Amino acid sequence: MNSGTPDESGDLLGAIQKLAKEPIRYIINTSADADLVGGNRTLSKAGLRLGALTFRAGRPPGPDDAAFIMAHEGALNRMRALTPAVPADAWPSETFDDARKAISFNGEGIEILHLPAAHTDGDTVAFFRRSDVVVAGHIVDATRFPVIDVARGGSVQGEIAALNRLIQLAIPAGPYLGVPTGAIETATAVLPGGTEVLTGRGRIYRQIDVVNYRDMVVIIADTIQHMIDQKMTLDQIKAAAPARGWEPEFGATSGPWTTNDFVEAVYKSLTSRKR
Repeated sequence: MNSGTPDESGDLLGAIQKLAKEPIRYIINTSADADLVGGNRTLSKAGLRLGALTFRAGRPPGPDDAAFIMAHEGALNRMRALTPAVPADAWPSETFDDARKAISFNGEGIEILHLPAAHTDGDTVAFFRRSDVVVAGHIVDATRFPVIDVARGGSVQGEIAALNRLIQLAIPAGPYLGVPTGAIETATAVLPGGTEVLTGRGRIYRQIDVVNYRDMVVIIADTIQHMIDQKMTLDQIKAAAPARGWEPEFGATSGPWTTNDFVEAVYKSLTSRKR
């Protein structure tokens, strides 16, 4: 899956090599963010694409034998425009422009689904059907409000649609037998069964967590829409703190993605949509 930052790629490769004896064959980028694709070159060159041993007749692997890097066409286009530039040998070597790409690998069916206009216009999620795991990338961030990059094609409408799709893909954990009353919200990590949703940052989510995350985004978007209908300016909306109820868990006043950044992205999404 995503390769992380350049600084993390060595540790990530070491962890993979401890867990698996076979070389890396595929890297799937869920978006073009630098913190997700920065290790592409390291992991790809350490891997071996399918068929390489056959075609090279036993000779040592060369640069053309690096593991495949797969992503949606939109992610490749965004990666080409990143600053600082991503080296060409770290770009996806296999892309698709349909809504769905399906592969079978190691007896596992894998669906890569394009969920446009959410975090960006090139985002995908990867659904490992036998393992019952969904890699959500930056569509879900368990540490902060979702990063909606309007400049790169993201929108709150697309974010909500993507979260609804994740909810459809995921199977709830359960049954809830033996779980104390009032403990459901904190017990999802130990309940049997259910799809695991790997978030872009933070803890692993279950379906109920994605539902709660989606509901949060919908309520905040509806609140901001009401304020827009009342002719409030963006500064007035920020001052009214429409996301206050969730700020203790997801908010930030500094750093790369603040609460105000999120509110502004929602505002721009709602005011720029076609009516």
